[in-house]
Amino acid sequence: MAADDDRARSRDDALAWLAGERRGMEDLLAALVEQGSFTRDPGGVAAVVARVEAALAPAGVGTERIASARFGPHLAFRGPAAGPPVFLVGHTDTVFPPDGPFRGFRRDGDRGLGPGAFDMKGGLVVLAYGLAAAARAGLLARVPVAGLLVSDEEVGSPESQPLLRERARGAACALVFESGRAGDLVVTRRRGTGSVRAEAHGVAAHAGNEPEKGRSAIWSLARFVDRAQALSDPARGRAVNVGTFHGGTTKNTVPEHAACEVDLRFETAADGRALSAAIDAAARDAALPGTRIEVSPSSWRDPLERTAASAALAAEYGAAQRACGLGASGYANEFYAAAVQAGTQSWKAMFFGSLDAGNAITVDKPAFFLWPMEISARIFGLNGWSLLVPQALEGVAAV
Repeated sequence: MAADDDRARSRDDALAWLAGERRGMEDLLAALVEQGSFTRDPGGVAAVVARVEAALAPAGVGTERIASARFGPHLAFRGPAAGPPVFLVGHTDTVFPPDGPFRGFRRDGDRGLGPGAFDMKGGLVVLAYGLAAAARAGLLARVPVAGLLVSDEEVGSPESQPLLRERARGAACALVFESGRAGDLVVTRRRGTGSVRAEAHGVAAHAGNEPEKGRSAIWSLARFVDRAQALSDPARGRAVNVGTFHGGTTKNTVPEHAACEVDLRFETAADGRALSAAIDAAARDAALPGTRIEVSPSSWRDPLERTAASAALAAEYGAAQRACGLGASGYANEFYAAAVQAGTQSWKAMFFGSLDAGNAITVDKPAFFLWPMEISARIFGLNGWSLLVPQALEGVAAV
């Protein structure tokens, strides 16, 4: 009993300290945002890594900078407790180039704005102060903690993926500190992403004098674009976007070369493999006689697929959120709000009361109690009043 009382006092002291550190959190966020960290700017990323490493020092975690030949350094850390860790993940790079128009940090009421404030320098602040509070409460002496902050996430993590798998292997669970959804909802599934480059090779010729000797790379690649875009299937969560296209030399030359970049999104690993195979098939089918199209992947990130275990972990995490006063967004209950969100995305999820659109696990009550809220959210969008008004009307009708 005495030990429990001591732990409760330590927890309360840590929370009281955390409540008094708001200005420090804002100042750290401002410093991180003011320091640009575009992925292709290793020096800027390294400067942010240095600031984050200093911010982790009060937690007493050991840190390790992992050098990169292409990007800024990755930052690994580990707490003092032994055993399978809670693995914490984040990234230090942003999509904003240093000479772009969106620069600097500014306050707008209770919001902090600037490049990377949301994705994900705010998460880095939460990570640093959360670990410091956990250390003050004595938790890090008992709970194993480790993590990795990567520097190439915004370009698909081409270098850090194997490093992350290696460092996270054997972890008890994991939490990514990038912002989740409105109302403090936690993401337990996300689509996979891939990037491929398609290059068409043909035969150059003078378009006026000897057009019959030419083989147009642009024509072949245009046929590929049409076939690739047609692979999009919103109902399956599959999206294909050809984002860039260039080729040729002059207007009176049959183009010998053309290239395009393609972005792929998919919900399951199996669908990702099928989509990759379909892209390859589209390239073979689109190539005109005398031309060829080569497809090469430039990045690939498997989807996070929701499982019963991850759904249970999210529910436990949600209970901890509510105990700390988070989630006070007007959704009333984030667990059931997540089910309503799933019901707005999938009729099957709505019918069965699934907690996610992939139907990995159902909620702990009959599905029909969610239907009024799901119908309301389908009509008016997912927000506090679209969830709470149907409940209020049901309560009045019951009386």
